[in-house]
Amino acid sequence: MELFWILLFSSVCPLAWGQGVYAPANAQIVHSGAACNVKDDNISERIYTIKEGDTLVLQCIVKGHPRPQVRWTKTAGSASDKFQETSIYNETLRIEGIQRVQGGRYYCKADNGVGVAAIKSIRVDVQYLDTPVLTVHQTISDVRGSYYQEKTVFLRCTVNSNPPARFIWKRGNTLIEQSKDNGVDIYEPLYTQGETKVLKLKNLRPKDFADYTCQVSVRNVCNIEDKSVTFRLTNATTPPMIRLSVNDTVVVDPGQDVLLTCEVTSGFPPPTVTWSRYPGPLPLSAQVRGPTLILRAVTPADAGFYNCSAVNNVGNPARKNANLVVRTMSNLTFQITPDSNKDSETIQMGRDLKLSCHVDATPQDKVNYTWYKNGAPVFNSDSLILLRSDPDMAPGTSSLEIVDMKFRDLATYSCVANFPGSRVPELRVDVNISQSSVSPPMLSVPPGGQVVSVREGGNAELVCLVVDGKPRPPVLWSRMEKDLLMPSGATMVETPDGRLRLKNVSRDMMGLYRCQTAPYNGLNIKRREAQVQLNVQYPPILDPVFQDMRSRNYQMVTLTCTVLRSNPPRLTDIRWFRNGDLIRMPMPDLKETPELKFKLEPNNNGSYECRVSNNAGTSTCTFNVSAQPYNAEFYFDTPNPVRILKGNNYSYNLQWTQRDPEATDRIIGYWINVRKNKQSLLSKQIDLKGKEPEKGVLMSYTISDLRIPLSYEVRLAPITTYSTGDYISRIIQYSEPYTYPRSSDHVCGFEDERICGFSQDRSDIFDWTRQNHLTQNPKRSANTGPETDRSGTKEGYYMYIEASRPRVPGDRARLLSPLYNVTSVRGPKGSGRVPYCVSFYYHMKGKHIGTLNVLLRVRSIASVDSVVWTKSGQQGPDWKKAFFDISPSGPFQIVFEGIRGPSFEGDIAIDDVFITIGKCKQENTVASAVLIGGSRSLPLASWLTFGLSCILSLLHR
Repeated sequence: MELFWILLFSSVCPLAWGQGVYAPANAQIVHSGAACNVKDDNISERIYTIKEGDTLVLQCIVKGHPRPQVRWTKTAGSASDKFQETSIYNETLRIEGIQRVQGGRYYCKADNGVGVAAIKSIRVDVQYLDTPVLTVHQTISDVRGSYYQEKTVFLRCTVNSNPPARFIWKRGNTLIEQSKDNGVDIYEPLYTQGETKVLKLKNLRPKDFADYTCQVSVRNVCNIEDKSVTFRLTNATTPPMIRLSVNDTVVVDPGQDVLLTCEVTSGFPPPTVTWSRYPGPLPLSAQVRGPTLILRAVTPADAGFYNCSAVNNVGNPARKNANLVVRTMSNLTFQITPDSNKDSETIQMGRDLKLSCHVDATPQDKVNYTWYKNGAPVFNSDSLILLRSDPDMAPGTSSLEIVDMKFRDLATYSCVANFPGSRVPELRVDVNISQSSVSPPMLSVPPGGQVVSVREGGNAELVCLVVDGKPRPPVLWSRMEKDLLMPSGATMVETPDGRLRLKNVSRDMMGLYRCQTAPYNGLNIKRREAQVQLNVQYPPILDPVFQDMRSRNYQMVTLTCTVLRSNPPRLTDIRWFRNGDLIRMPMPDLKETPELKFKLEPNNNGSYECRVSNNAGTSTCTFNVSAQPYNAEFYFDTPNPVRILKGNNYSYNLQWTQRDPEATDRIIGYWINVRKNKQSLLSKQIDLKGKEPEKGVLMSYTISDLRIPLSYEVRLAPITTYSTGDYISRIIQYSEPYTYPRSSDHVCGFEDERICGFSQDRSDIFDWTRQNHLTQNPKRSANTGPETDRSGTKEGYYMYIEASRPRVPGDRARLLSPLYNVTSVRGPKGSGRVPYCVSFYYHMKGKHIGTLNVLLRVRSIASVDSVVWTKSGQQGPDWKKAFFDISPSGPFQIVFEGIRGPSFEGDIAIDDVFITIGKCKQENTVASAVLIGGSRSLPLASWLTFGLSCILSLLHR
């Protein structure tokens, strides 16, 4: 009879209508990776503890309609939003091999455009333990004047860890305890935070010369094993000392080989020698052979500080460094400075004149400058003064001052720069000084060159010529705006011919450019300046670039394409296209905003383009104009959508809303398609029977004959009189449906293979086993586990955990009850929660019994587990009863967790589980009837009530 009513009303009510369901996003973060622990601290912040190198998996479980979009961000550890190869826009954030620097607070932001976005966070605490480092320090101090000296040794053990490590000191294999040995002190330096421990050996005794072990531990958190380091202390233990084979600074020519040897002069244990370089790593061509570093055919790129370190963990490391300088010389320039005291810009007889010479060199202070006059060396005299380093010029500049210039001083002067004794080629510059060879420069921009126009992406040349003056200096270019850099990234660019060439010009290069004469390779006088305007032309910038427009057929549609910016601003052409074909219409006014008006009909749906042109190019506004309806919006928060049917089948209550149903023609139905492995299992049209969808109002359709526990792809598309919308897709999955505990429910004695809807937790280590006396293993452990079920019959079943091999201590097995729904009932007056009584029998016999926990798992946005009952150790040979009250805040499950004890005599069993509404009674009598297979009998009145409600809803429609 029950089956008759189920089939009747499922056929009468396949499509039902709901209420407005648009709701803002709600979110909660849960983990499913290799977490060591998830807890709440004293400020109610969720903390996820994970071992370094494990996989971090965080899920942002969201609710809200439409389906919220998720984005992950992170602070307190890295400013980057890149989480390896995992997209930060997924609901699941996965980081393989997490590192300590990736710890911090992770934020999940869920937004669906309704109300305020939901933001949740969780702090990820990465646990790690490095190998400790043990160093030895020795001191010798006078005691009581000069009678004797006390030698004290400090063994310093340092480690990086999270959480802070615990330290254990051993001499040989014997634990060192400060309270039992007056010759030692163990303390923590004040300036450390639990990462260093010092073992002080006072006034060394013969027994103090031994092997010392520092063992560090984080108390097996995240299964991180202890680590240790051992040092052998002898009377020969000494810190390292080294000596370099070269001076502190080594200056060489390019192409030379360099050998640096770091000789160890003392130290026991024998020190380890390493070489490094600053800045940067050792050159790729470098060869390290023991204490010797070999650099072959050095180049200027090999220059830097080379550091030798010798370490034997006694005292401080010995360090020496050598500065390798590779000689370079380039860019020799000159300056002609007229008499600065007379504010002169030309050469005049009877006045002073300065010639300056500068070369860019390394090392700068080793450059030798030699001056020549008409090929003959110049020496200091009353009229010619040589300055090795001119204080009025840039460092490393040599000058020749000509005092009270005479006709005899008119000549060709040469400046030669070189490194004495070096193979680096010398550089030479000649300066002809005569009344006709030196004159002030003049800077000029060619006619028409004050403004240079170029199309974006093209090449441009800005020209600023030195049209007069001897010698002619180079031209320096810069931006007029102080904060703007040149396209190369430099503040100033030198051009020998005054032509600044720019490639692939972009609009951010547009603006004023300054050109000016350089103060070198010519007269050192007031700079001549000019300006050139770069005008970058680009096609019009339009809004919108793309717009999706929906409308009912036979209504007027207006398309507007707004010109935001354009260079040049004058438009040359505006044209409209439909599906690539030109729309013939009168030429629009180029000064007005482009606009197109037309009546939408079934034959003129499509893609419309507005192409707007100027002299620089053409840009396009694209409009997708259609009477096609918007997509449906799947509703993911349907409570209890699954119903179990006969024959291992189930049905699914699919729900959705329609986005903007009034925007297009009336929606008359939907196409629904159900697929498995891309093969269509169902394809049909859902008829709305004249009722139009309303914004935010749920629609439902029941999909039947789905196989437990398979998942399916469901595709849905709206239908109007003239067109069909696009399909949207989602996956529907089988899940255990809610049940409704009532006072008439019976006890679950696990007498049927379906065990009353209980299930094994897939995330545990092993499973509970269903067994009775007849199915027991004859070779089972005799001193643990029950002989029969709670009723004492050989045929009665119970659930138990087997503690024998391959189980190990700490292994967990979890048994999950069906999911119970509490939303259909209310608590006592004044209370928002309904009390429930949970009772069961347990059997815990055996000397190796572990722990039996009962957890309450409450389903909200995510599942939250809490221990509500626990028992550990042997409880005797008899079945014992337990009962307790719960008041869950939402749909819930009861979880039985068995934890294996230290050895094999630790079987734990449960039987006769009873969950009912109301608080437990002290003398709670368990009914003898047993619930078979988890199926619960609904009273006929319940089915009649449900059927009547469906019929009334149909009549109302």
